[in-house]
Amino acid sequence: MTERLVILHRGIMPPNAEDIERLADTVYATEEELPLLLPGADAVFCWHSITHAVAESWPEDPALAPGWVHVAAAGVEPLLFPALVGNPDVVLTNSRGVYDGAIAEYVLGLILALAKDFPGTWEHQRRREWRPRDSERIGGRTALVWGTGPIGRAVARMLRVVGMRVTGVGRTARADDPDFGTVHDRQSLAVALAGADYVILAAPLTSDTRCMVDTSVLAAMKPGARLVNVGRGALVDEEELVRHLADGRLAGAALDVFAQEPLPAASPLWDMPGVIVSPHTAGEVTGWRADLADLFLDNLRRRTEGRPLRNTVDKDKGYVRERMPVTS
Repeated sequence: MTERLVILHRGIMPPNAEDIERLADTVYATEEELPLLLPGADAVFCWHSITHAVAESWPEDPALAPGWVHVAAAGVEPLLFPALVGNPDVVLTNSRGVYDGAIAEYVLGLILALAKDFPGTWEHQRRREWRPRDSERIGGRTALVWGTGPIGRAVARMLRVVGMRVTGVGRTARADDPDFGTVHDRQSLAVALAGADYVILAAPLTSDTRCMVDTSVLAAMKPGARLVNVGRGALVDEEELVRHLADGRLAGAALDVFAQEPLPAASPLWDMPGVIVSPHTAGEVTGWRADLADLFLDNLRRRTEGRPLRNTVDKDKGYVRERMPVTS
């Protein structure tokens, strides 16, 4: 029987929509239309990923709930609402793997921009000011990557290539990780922070990681260190970050994600020296939408053929625990 699929969108459709429509009885819904179209659907594709519309439209009768929800993103926190998490018949999948290389390149670019003060150079160019000055090397500097999933691992490999020393922070301490070498747990975190020139956040947002970078973590960071966040904005206590940046203890930050997006115009982060603000675009490179759509199409084929889905999320943990080998 052909499945009834609802694709949640904001005006931009998946580039492979015709291929999707060949496999499923497909309807398209805006956030406003979703409450009428979601009940009774077999599957939902959240093509517009950062939304609470699914939670707000979820049917009270479990018999009308879709059996599969896929999100065109790595993060799934807007979908971890009780009715979905608590229903064992609902499978949640994400787009883990699509963004890894792009975000790793972005992190390298941010670190270079901070070390070489490219924002200052561009500002001097804008003012037609000739100001020679020294910059910093990144070779030999230490990067602590907080989050040992696929994105964190891609970041670690990228930074090692350019000569940085890399360690990680994860749930379990170990000394022989293939990408990080040493992985610290929370018990040894203070030691790791004290030796890191750059702290890169690539962890998922869960109940355990929300506001994990609080005043104690910021105070434990090496004086003159910099924070790079390509994970989720809510990983960081932004008020405390502003305070530690303002007093000069930290040299700067590069932030692609924020607790509130878009970042409010009144936020002091916009104008702070040494801070780079970007609009949640670290993974958005040429062709990224096609990659997201192709991953969903592959999963739709798998579901139609009764094969295991890629990127099944552990709904209690909030992330994919193991990467499933990709096979044709």
